[in-house]
Amino acid sequence: MKLSIALLSVVLACVGIQQVASLAVMSVDFGSEWMKVGIVSPGVPMEIALNKESKRKTPAVISFRDNVRLFGEDAQTVGLRFPKQAYSYLLDLLGKSIDHPLVKLYQERFPYYEIVPDVDRGTILFKQDDDTFFSPEELIAQFLTKAREFAESGAQQPIKECVLTVPGFFNQVERNALLEAAELAGLKVLQLINDYTAVALNYGIFRTKTFNETAQYVMFYDMGASSTTATLVSYQNVKTKERGFVETHPQVQILGVGYDRTLGGLEIQLRLRDYLAEKFNDMKKTSNNVFENPRALAKLFKEAGRLKNVLSANFEHYAQIESLLEEQDFKILVTRDELESLIPDLLERVTYPVKQALKTSQLSIDIVNQVVLVGAGTRVPKIQEMLQKELRQDLAKNLNTDEAAVMGAVYKAADLSTGFKVTKFLTKDAVLFPIQIVFHRETKEGIKTVKRTLFGLMNPYPQKKIITFNKHTDDFSFTANYADLDYLPAGEILNIGSKDLNEFHLTGVADALQKNLGENAESKGIKAHFNLDESGILNLVNVELVVEKTVDASEEEGTLSKIGSTLGKLFGGQETEHPAETPQAEEKPVHEIHDDDRPEDAKPAENKSKEDKATSGTDAKNATETKEVKSKMVTHKEPIKSSESILSINGLNEQQFEKSLEKIKKLDKIEKDVNRRASALNNLESFVIDVQNKLYEDEYISASTEEEVEAILKACSEVSDWLYEDGSEADADTYEKKLDEVQALTRDLFARVWEHRERPEALKAMNSMLNHSSVFLKTAKNFTEAVNPDNFVFKESEIEALDKLINSTEEWKEKLVREQTELESSKPPKLTVKSLMDKMAALDREVKFLVNKLRNFRPKKVDKKRDTVTNATAEEANSTLPEKVEEDEQIEDTVEAPEDGNNSTKEQIEPSTTEKNDGDSHSEL
Repeated sequence: MKLSIALLSVVLACVGIQQVASLAVMSVDFGSEWMKVGIVSPGVPMEIALNKESKRKTPAVISFRDNVRLFGEDAQTVGLRFPKQAYSYLLDLLGKSIDHPLVKLYQERFPYYEIVPDVDRGTILFKQDDDTFFSPEELIAQFLTKAREFAESGAQQPIKECVLTVPGFFNQVERNALLEAAELAGLKVLQLINDYTAVALNYGIFRTKTFNETAQYVMFYDMGASSTTATLVSYQNVKTKERGFVETHPQVQILGVGYDRTLGGLEIQLRLRDYLAEKFNDMKKTSNNVFENPRALAKLFKEAGRLKNVLSANFEHYAQIESLLEEQDFKILVTRDELESLIPDLLERVTYPVKQALKTSQLSIDIVNQVVLVGAGTRVPKIQEMLQKELRQDLAKNLNTDEAAVMGAVYKAADLSTGFKVTKFLTKDAVLFPIQIVFHRETKEGIKTVKRTLFGLMNPYPQKKIITFNKHTDDFSFTANYADLDYLPAGEILNIGSKDLNEFHLTGVADALQKNLGENAESKGIKAHFNLDESGILNLVNVELVVEKTVDASEEEGTLSKIGSTLGKLFGGQETEHPAETPQAEEKPVHEIHDDDRPEDAKPAENKSKEDKATSGTDAKNATETKEVKSKMVTHKEPIKSSESILSINGLNEQQFEKSLEKIKKLDKIEKDVNRRASALNNLESFVIDVQNKLYEDEYISASTEEEVEAILKACSEVSDWLYEDGSEADADTYEKKLDEVQALTRDLFARVWEHRERPEALKAMNSMLNHSSVFLKTAKNFTEAVNPDNFVFKESEIEALDKLINSTEEWKEKLVREQTELESSKPPKLTVKSLMDKMAALDREVKFLVNKLRNFRPKKVDKKRDTVTNATAEEANSTLPEKVEEDEQIEDTVEAPEDGNNSTKEQIEPSTTEKNDGDSHSEL
């Protein structure tokens, strides 16, 4: 260890370190096959968090074996031997019932899992054993917990807030299930962002200088592991007035989306797996069927994935597996043509999402400026060939397909957090599944079912809507469900699941009407306020009865107001009319939907009649200006109680949530204990081996005695024998205790070796300090009263004190160096590095005191000749200052913590102007 490090440690020990609240946020792109984690923290803007293998993405696999939980590559290894106990491709199972088409497809693809219904919720459970069951939410929550560990390790501080990517075709139930998983993981979700929106945001933040008021159209084609989406977006600069003044910001808007939920790399890999299995069965190497052996199927699945990737770049390659079944090896040559012959139906579906995206956007391919490929599945040459033929233009590959979504999401996380200030980039998403309100109304013909579209196809969100019920006079209910989905194929409609979402019950309607209606009051209906928030989740904000009352203006005016008005006329001169309410900030218009049969954009008849009355009233006012207005209209809002019930899959109730949380905490504790034991065992083994090797090195031999070496080697040998015999099953406490015992035997020896190794550097530093101090002392004598009585700086006693300290330190050093040289290396040292540091610190304090006194000195009178000499001497003194006390070299730790509600202290994050290519490891800000 260098002396500079030791000095730095001393300095830091004397500096007060102020901790600030955690500012870091993260994003998680949890896909079917991989999990990527992005972080933003002070000093580390927009980076990928590495996992424990220092890789940028982690396989989305979790395993449970012998009470040990593993993630990623470790879980994949377990899955090869015990497929049933390693779970993967979990995302599509969120919010599904046992009879859902995607659950049945999952069981066909992976027949070795035992999936049972959750009777209480109507969802599914994985059966681990007779006593252990896991829901998809619980498994994904554990992944998100692990993602948080990766992020906190990278940011070096706790993280609580995140943005999660979600497939754009996820319905309300699936989105709520993912939020429940995040809640189980202890995360606060700032927003669920659609994966294609995150990709579009990441693409746009590096091209802001190319945008203007004219829209630019880009299509993103994303083929991932389990699904494929095509998204048409527009980029342009828009003007906003959110902060009270006009600003121009870049904006990305989703215009059209097409998707195929079961088309992806996984289906290609499964086709290749089954092809290899059939080839192995045809070889007749064993009488058993490989399809009936889960372990063999898992090996074939892994090899099929590797082979699929290789054939994307090569025309042929060998598939090879050792001991596939009954110790029989398998090897076969597979060509790219053979792979393509397995997926003709899949290739026919490649262009469908593109056509659907154009159809939903009501635009043509001719306006698209660029088509950008995203997702590993787009690397298949045949898929690129078919896309190019359909789109009739080159395909852009200048986006990091693995990390585009997670980096776009982490930019959004920084924007939504309170600790960072980012360059504003607006995002407008679009509704994929139209939502309508359905209710019943009594008519002359009987009960009539009325449907009103609340959010139509491709409506932008976040957005607020109001539906007004004009005809109801008593308690009633209405439901929210998905509207017409005929634009989707029949299979995709089935994949959405139940179309019914929620039922809302309104109570106290009759009492509210009776309370507020009268001779001068008119009901404007019961208004239900809905919000489709940033995460794409429908919320009923509030329900209220709106009544307009006509009141006499003189009655409305209170007695005190009348008195004040009179006094104002007497003493205040001319009367000034003040508005009744303070003007409020301009709000975005909220679209209102009525429950009657009028067109949604038609103006209510009563409003028209009001306008006519207002017009005639204005004319009358102009004709007779002296006529005083005697009445005015007042709007009153009465809250209506509402309750909500879910019509499809129920979320976790409080009891179920606590049970799941307790299960996860128990697994976390087991994993922590396992990791602690493994770490303790590794530390003990490593230390014993390290000590045994060091005892044969010259510096350790010279610093030790034979008895000491013998005792240490004996202890190490005993520990080694114990580890390979009885100690293999010991707990962490035992390993840590053994390590302490061995370290106690080696502590003195290691300390002596360290002293002998570091002492030359410390002596070199002391000699340098003594030399500089002596030169400074020689110069400082020119500033004493004896030399310069008119303008002296130092007292004689101060110079004498420094001279005495330098001499005593020099004498002490020479004496201790001589004694140390005569001392055997195996004896405790007399001249220690700490003693040298203490002496240097004392000398440093004395010199620094005199240096500061010289620098702060101001002459009493000006003498040109003397002043010239004084300045020259001062420069000479400053040039001879010891290096260790120069005031220009300071260590400063300045941390700015944001104040509550004050964005001016946020850390500024701006995208760099350099575009990252596909091969780049991350995006830089």
